[in-house]
Amino acid sequence: MRKILASIAVGALLASGSAVATSAAAAAPTPATSVQSVIRTATAPAKVVIKKIPTKTAPYGGKATIKPRVTKSGTVTIRSKTLTVKKSGTTIAKNKKKVSLKPGTYRVTTKVTFQRYTVKSTARGTIKVYGPKKTKKLSQQLVVRQGKRPSRTSPVSKWDCPRWAPIKGNQSGIYHVPGGRYYEITSPEECFTTESAARNAGYRASRNG
Repeated sequence: MRKILASIAVGALLASGSAVATSAAAAAPTPATSVQSVIRTATAPAKVVIKKIPTKTAPYGGKATIKPRVTKSGTVTIRSKTLTVKKSGTTIAKNKKKVSLKPGTYRVTTKVTFQRYTVKSTARGTIKVYGPKKTKKLSQQLVVRQGKRPSRTSPVSKWDCPRWAPIKGNQSGIYHVPGGRYYEITSPEECFTTESAARNAGYRASRNG
């Protein structure tokens, strides 16, 4: 009797839909997802430009100093900037960071060494990954002009003025001219091209020349 009642109960449950079979696929556990570091590579335009050095003017009796003119933008690092200078076919400076030149005409080559890089962001931070070193050059003609001669200048030594400005002005506000009695023993603080230039600077003539 009990077996008959149990069979009837099971049949009723199946008929009402209360007992539902679960598919094996739905019941199966999903595999764990592996964790990986995400790396993003950012690349910006990289540009290196060598600009021509403009005409220079040297101070009278002196030299003009030139340096490489290089600009960069984007993901690039400058490793070196140098100058090589020739005059009448003769090299007077090679691979220098700067060069001092007398008035004249020169052939100047600017050389720049650089490396482009990419920026990588990782879980540990940002790093730069450099590519190979590259070189860029620009050759040009450069003119260094003679500056205008001033009316006054500094002494060339404790006792001497330059030949082009021989008049000595001392600390007492007195100027001495070549051939004067105290000229040779005067230690100048300033030198002048003419007596009028010395007077305009506030000096008075020595009574003994």
